[in-house]
Amino acid sequence: MGQPHILIVEDEEPLTVMLRYNFEAEGYDVESVARGDEAELRLRERLPDLLVLDWMLPGLSGIELCRRLRTRAETATLPILMLTARGEEDERIRGLATGADDYVVKPFSVPELMARVKALLRRAKPEAVSPVLRAGDLELDRETFRVRRGGREVHLGPTEFRLLEFLMKTPGRVFSREQLLNGVWGHDVYVDERTVDVHIGRLRRALNRGRSRDPIRTVRGAGYAFNEQFESA
Repeated sequence: MGQPHILIVEDEEPLTVMLRYNFEAEGYDVESVARGDEAELRLRERLPDLLVLDWMLPGLSGIELCRRLRTRAETATLPILMLTARGEEDERIRGLATGADDYVVKPFSVPELMARVKALLRRAKPEAVSPVLRAGDLELDRETFRVRRGGREVHLGPTEFRLLEFLMKTPGRVFSREQLLNGVWGHDVYVDERTVDVHIGRLRRALNRGRSRDPIRTVRGAGYAFNEQFESA
């Protein structure tokens, strides 16, 4: 099953970078364009699972693009989350009346935005945001915070759980120690990069007790990845 594909249509580059970072950290496949007319062309080439659309755009406004998408059969039910600096009630109603599924006013809380994105994806594509990640004989439940391997419960600390979840969301992708620190510990926490090696070691010991297949792959000079070959184990 592929990761959900999100198209961001936003002309403020710092906001696009921030959105892309957070969506990719969540394991989503992300693409972005800065103009409404570019987005219209891109949507004819490839349909995303979710569209994050700014209200005010060069080329073609977000509200007009939304209206056009709702008149086409192939995009009539495409989940659309609209971003806008307009907080007035009548503008919000206009956005929803044009066909947007949800509406977030800038500046917004990133956790709130991520929760709304997940809710939209869950309604439109329930299998894309399953609370359980599975690969080979390994199962991670994001709701109960439990991990099992071959039916045996694996006891992990909170950091090792988040580390495994982060890696399992994008099998095969190699993350540097810095990317793992940002994705698991967060940007605002100062932790030495060697701490990643310590926690990877703890995670491996817990997962591989009595087993030869290691789901974590070390890439010399680059970092770590969840072994994509492990999925077919």
